[in-house]
This record gives sequence, structure tokens and C-alpha cells, in this order.
Amino acid sequence: MSFRKDDQKLMTKEMVEAFATLEKEKGIKQDVIVDAIKAALVAAYKKNYNQAQNVEVVFDEKKGNFKVNAVKTVVDEVQDSRLEVSLKDALEINRAYEVGDEIKFEVTPKNFGRLAAQTAKQVIMQRLREAERNHIIDEYSQYQDEIVTGTVERQDNRFVYVTIGNVEAVMPHNDQLPGETYNPQDKIRVLVTRVGSDAKGAQITVSRTAPGLVKRLFEQEVPEVYDGTVEIVSIAREAGDRTKIAVKSNDPNIDPVGTLVGPKGSRVQNIVNELGGENIDIVKYEDDPSDYIANALNPAEVIAVQFGDEEDDSKDALVIVPDYQLSLAIGKKGQNVRLAARLTGYKIDIKPESQVEFVDEGDEDDSTEETAQDADGSSSNDSSEVENTEDFPNGETVDSQLDDDADKDEE
Repeated sequence: MSFRKDDQKLMTKEMVEAFATLEKEKGIKQDVIVDAIKAALVAAYKKNYNQAQNVEVVFDEKKGNFKVNAVKTVVDEVQDSRLEVSLKDALEINRAYEVGDEIKFEVTPKNFGRLAAQTAKQVIMQRLREAERNHIIDEYSQYQDEIVTGTVERQDNRFVYVTIGNVEAVMPHNDQLPGETYNPQDKIRVLVTRVGSDAKGAQITVSRTAPGLVKRLFEQEVPEVYDGTVEIVSIAREAGDRTKIAVKSNDPNIDPVGTLVGPKGSRVQNIVNELGGENIDIVKYEDDPSDYIANALNPAEVIAVQFGDEEDDSKDALVIVPDYQLSLAIGKKGQNVRLAARLTGYKIDIKPESQVEFVDEGDEDDSTEETAQDADGSSSNDSSEVENTEDFPNGETVDSQLDDDADKDEE
């Protein structure tokens, strides 16, 4: 038994001709397509012919057609003729059959029909979408957390749609740079933040606001960052406004801050331009938390840093600054201290110098002697000591501020 000619044309010729095209253009292997067709034909056969027997579909690559076989098990006594065949009947077919063997009987109907073909097509398309989704995920998962260049296609209230290669990625609203406009056919550089799938298929999410975008841009711009000579330790970003970057050098002869800034600020300026004028502060990472926090609060001058109790592993830090530097240390709407806290991982509290009384070692010794002599309590030492406070000079920091007016406002 075989398909009618019109069914064969519908179910085999067009699909077989599409195998090579799908494999070439979509990267979907022929085996995947054939398996999808087989599963579709099994489902269509059982549905349209009300058959519950165990069937399989085989594909003849030479003839390019499909056949439906009923698979039955050889038994001594038949209980269900749809699933079983008697040993007596099996021996008439081939005397080598034994109980437990499986025999395949071709049951391809002559009137399989257009409805069965359409049902098969729907299932096939579903399988093909799944295969294509998996192919996209496999192909683009290598670009996770990497920069790619895409073309803006369109925009709606939720997403900007960006074409990357032969797939369409989405950029949600919170991943779009504030104030940046996206017009069709614009070329933009984005960071791939997610490669996954949803009910509609594969989905690639990209971003212009992720801190990782800044890191990747510096890797492309600065060879020393790309090869690991200079390391970006931490990034704190408020996209579209300001970013702080902590860097360190693995080569004592290379200045990490100056390397990122570049000659006359050329390197950092290129990245600032890419990000639409976003300010970038580059500070030197220090192993000493006091120096690191002080650098992170750049451009503000820091007098000292006091930490919480070392035994409770707290991440609290009290920073003392000159009174005239208080607003600069805090920053406009608290931005400077907020970014410094994210950069260092410490909860930072800033106090002006006038609210803290320092006791140096010499004064402390004199005060102790004076208090001991005045045992009757007629005189007392009123100065309060700030424990665990470390004084240091305004260490090696460089601020690549590119918006002087903003800093004047902070002052």
C-alpha cells in the first residue's frame, strides 16, 4: 500500500525539497526534520483513523516517501489484535519468528488524505520552531555577557528590537540609556545579557545600561585591559549619568588609572562618546579598605576612615571629610557616596570634620598624665577619641571627570 500521488506530492516532494534549504538557511539537520515528520504522521494516523495500535513511520530516503507500519508482538494466544499476532500466523510469514518477537505490518492507508497531511504539517512546524529555537540558543549562548553590534529594527512601548546576525533581540525599557533615541537602521553596540526561551521561542535580551557593557568597552579600547595587565576590579554604574570604575595593575611599572584614561584622555573619551556623554570616574583599587574607600569617594578629599567592630565582620565605614568637602563627598542627590558604596561593598557614612574630635598619641599621653594627677576629679578630659581611625594622605587617585559643570554643582 502507498500514498496517493497527490498526497505524496504534498507530504514528500515539497518537504523533501525543503530539507536542504532548511539545513542550509536555518542550520537544522535533516534528521531533525525527518523525526518531526515521523512523529507528526504517527499522531495524524492515530487521530484520523481512530487507531490505538503501536505504529511507526519509516522514511525511504531513496524514494522520498513515508510508510506507516503497525508493530505487533508475537504471542501464543492473542488478547488484543491491534498489538499482538499469534505465533501460528507469524510462522506462516517466517518460520524463524518466536514468541516475543516484533513484526511490522505496513498499514499506510490509501486515503490518508489532505487532513492528515495538514495535521502533520502543523506538528512539523512546531517541531521545526523548537529545533530552530534550540539552534539559536546554542549558537548565541557563546555571546552571553559579550558586546555585539546590532541594527535597530523597530520600537514599541516595551522593547527596542535589534537584529543581531539572523535573529531578533529585544532591549527592555530599563536596559535603554536614558535620553538615548533609537531609530530604524541605527547601528548600536549592546551587551548580550540573556540567551533563553519563552513561549514564543528563543529570546535574546540585550542592554545598554548593564555595568558589564562598560567593562567590555574598555577591553576593546585598552589592550592592557584585554590581556589582563590592568584589571577592572569593580564597576558601579548609574547608566546615562555617572560610572565609577576601580582598577589595579598586575605590572608594578604600569599605572592602571592612566592606562585607562589614555593620552590626553583619548581612551576614556571614546567610551564616554559611545555612552552618550556618561561621566566616568576611574580610581585605583587598594587592598587597604581605608585607601580604597578614600579613592572611591574621589574627587572629595578624605581625612580618615573608621570601621565598625572587626569581630562582627561588619561592612560599615565612617568617613571623615573637611567641612567644605562634605557636599562634594556626598554628591548631587547622594550619587557620589552611593556609587562609592556599590564600588567598595561598604556601607559608607560621611561626617564633616567639625563633628569629630581627634586625639593624637601625644595629646592622649598628656591627657592621661593630667587626669592621673587630678585624682580628686577637679579637672577632666572632654575630648572624644575616634577608635580604629586611620589617617592617610590623599593617595594616588585619578578622576577622569568629563563634566566639570556637574562637579561644580556638587561643590
